Amino acid sequence: MSTIYRPPSEHPNTDPMDPGLLRDVAAGAARLTPEQGLELFRRMPLISMGRWADSRCRAIHGDHLRTYVIDRNINYTNICTAKCIFCAFKRTAEDHDSYTLEHEQLFEKVQELSDIGGTQILMQGGMNPELPLDWYIELLHGLKERFPHIHVHGFSPPEFIEFVNFFDPPGATLEDKIRWVMIRLRDAGLDSLPGGGGEIFAKPVRDKIGLGKCDAEAWLTTMYVAHSLGMFTSATMMFGHIEGFADRVHHMKLVREWQDRALRDFGAGSPFTRHHQGELASPDDQPAGGHYKAFISWPFQRDNTALGRVKEWGSQPEDREPGAVFPGDLLANLTGDADPKSVKEFGRRIRMSGSTDYLRTQAFSRLFLDNIYSIGASWVTMGPHVGQVGLQFGASDMGSVMMEENVVSSAGTTYCLDEAVLCRLIRDAGFMPAQRNNTYDIVSVKDGADAPDRLVTDWSEHRAQRLHIESESKAELTVGATETVVE
Repeated sequence: MSTIYRPPSEHPNTDPMDPGLLRDVAAGAARLTPEQGLELFRRMPLISMGRWADSRCRAIHGDHLRTYVIDRNINYTNICTAKCIFCAFKRTAEDHDSYTLEHEQLFEKVQELSDIGGTQILMQGGMNPELPLDWYIELLHGLKERFPHIHVHGFSPPEFIEFVNFFDPPGATLEDKIRWVMIRLRDAGLDSLPGGGGEIFAKPVRDKIGLGKCDAEAWLTTMYVAHSLGMFTSATMMFGHIEGFADRVHHMKLVREWQDRALRDFGAGSPFTRHHQGELASPDDQPAGGHYKAFISWPFQRDNTALGRVKEWGSQPEDREPGAVFPGDLLANLTGDADPKSVKEFGRRIRMSGSTDYLRTQAFSRLFLDNIYSIGASWVTMGPHVGQVGLQFGASDMGSVMMEENVVSSAGTTYCLDEAVLCRLIRDAGFMPAQRNNTYDIVSVKDGADAPDRLVTDWSEHRAQRLHIESESKAELTVGATETVVE
């Protein structure tokens, strides 16, 4: 018989800077309210935030292991109906550099991953109305037939919402329609859903930057359906643009609330238990127990994007006047439903996020998201060494080797690593590197002389890596500087 999940207790009248409250939060015995969280985010010194987040991380993961995964990010098409102004990846079908990969091209990519000991593919693409449901079903069947050992982590919530729009499945509600499509893809070989397309959930921000992309309710509902089918998923947040700090807290609040719901409805007593221990909660013949396994946040990358051309906060004389407040902060609230017309300059300034803001946001997410197992360090956008520092600011996972990446790199990011460098970054941060799988089970601990980083005799060979970039329906190989290793 399963234990009923109960979230940590809240103490809304306690000062969020109170050490006693923070000790309980770090131990998992207390929960920050959104109001406390916003105050903590604004008031707490960066180093203190990092120390408390690290304490929380160690309470969950211990002092020894920090993880990474060997997977491949495959973007199967860049044709997309959405008009997100933060995206440099999207193309229309008429664009000369639009592409949709053939199944055999995708199989070749997965073979390359398998050859280096990979365990998972992260498969996402644009929302391409020309691809029928059978295209996805045949692809998944083919992947599982050829690579039964590879976990297929694919199709983010915005893609599923467009599947509903494109395929017009039966069902009385959006949840029913999503489930109809998802069951068919699951039965064909889909194992779990990635958290792409989360961006910022607050409606004024999402409406401004993500025209044509699903709203927060649809995104969260899609993940809830995946959890009802026993899938483990991730949640994400893209920040450092027009949003206010309260929008970030609101975003995490929704993730935490829907995680509570999934754990109550499908999970066991612990928020980090992998397998359901009670009665079957789904009407389908699939073990229940799915929930968010990880939260990953990263700053907006501005190059080659329409949003990146917006004036930066502080660049105009009026921005520097005494008492001037960033428009996103003037508008933002903890309910995500402010009237964008109430702040004239909202959306006309961006506040880019640097290393300190990134580390503060990551550390805060570890403290606030008490029911999420893993916090990922976003070295892909911030650079390997900031990602390494993130292991002291609440992150327990360094993500993936970067064989291929097309979406973030389209906006200017060129960081790419191999397994040896990932292991060295983790080891030099004071931890033992360990390869994991999608459910964060340990595949192998890199503690011997045969560890990838310990086999390297010339680190200069690891300063630049070959990164696959899709262009005009074929994979090109480009070299990107890693800036990863100190001799």
